[in-house]
Amino acid sequence: MHDGDVVVIGGGYAGVRLAKRLDAAARVTLVDRKEVFFHRIASLRAGVRPDWSHTPFIPYDRLLRNGRVAVGKAVRIDTAERQVMLATGERLPYDVLVIATGADYPEPARFTGTTTEEAVKSFTTHQQQIASAEHILVVGGGPSGVELSAEIRLARPDTRVTLAHSGPELLHATGSARAGRKARAWLESHDVNVWLDAFMSPGNDFGTYRDARGNVIEADRSFWATGTTPNTLWLRLAGHGDWLNETGHVKVDQALRVQGWLDVFAVGDVNDATEVKITPAALAQADLAAHNIRAYLNSGGKHRKEPRFYRPVHRTPLIVPFGPADGVTMLPVPGGETAVLGSRTTTIAKAKTLMTPYMRRQLGYTAA
Repeated sequence: MHDGDVVVIGGGYAGVRLAKRLDAAARVTLVDRKEVFFHRIASLRAGVRPDWSHTPFIPYDRLLRNGRVAVGKAVRIDTAERQVMLATGERLPYDVLVIATGADYPEPARFTGTTTEEAVKSFTTHQQQIASAEHILVVGGGPSGVELSAEIRLARPDTRVTLAHSGPELLHATGSARAGRKARAWLESHDVNVWLDAFMSPGNDFGTYRDARGNVIEADRSFWATGTTPNTLWLRLAGHGDWLNETGHVKVDQALRVQGWLDVFAVGDVNDATEVKITPAALAQADLAAHNIRAYLNSGGKHRKEPRFYRPVHRTPLIVPFGPADGVTMLPVPGGETAVLGSRTTTIAKAKTLMTPYMRRQLGYTAA
């Protein structure tokens, strides 16, 4: 039974999960500007290693049995008529709308262009630049900066690599000083120069960078792993700036509905749920929103379901690979402490495959 039209804007982790969960219960249309799913978790390695260039791309064609995927860009939402307008001119009617447009990441963790060929070309450019660079600067000592620095070091063992971080210790935003020490020890043991308390900005001359103390570093390639920006500019341009908070995230209530709207939801990195923006949280939000959407669509029946409320996750497992065979895993334990696990657990859980087999299965493909 398919009861109602659900339009999901955004085919990232949260959007794919939610569309799949609702495929048997509603007429689902998943809208994304890309022609394939982009497995961003594998993108840092893909930007460094040629043999991973195509790994992050998984077709959408096996995701939905009943619904469909519309390739295009959403440009307008008519809440009165309950329609989504695409740049192609197509109009999509909805009973429930879901915003799952995620966040924009610095390269190489970004899908450049709209086709696989364009994105692969971007990865190839990064790979070539890394292969020819004498000195590479990575700015940002969070999980992405640490992971990228390790990938570059393993791919280019003779190249000078510097990781500059504005905080007092690597991974300091995770709250685990021990994990930060392990990351720093691994990087320094592999001859990565780690700068702490270094607020970097481009220097006056091309290829130079300066920290807050005036120290200058020269590098012929730099990567900035300094955070993300929610993909919500299109909402502001479409006249829905009142849906956004001061950081550009969509404001949601406890049921993950856009504040003031019973038929519009927002899930994943795009919303203002207070938590670390990582994939497990996006998937959990998608599952809860799927339940609440089914409850909304069936609200007139005898077996009415009440919406579930989302509890923001402030402490969640976090895995930071140091290449395919090492890394650190932070696992919250009762009492507010964090267990820090090493290479064996990290390799099995994420580092070796970067969860690619899991995501391929999610989209209907074999793990290989």
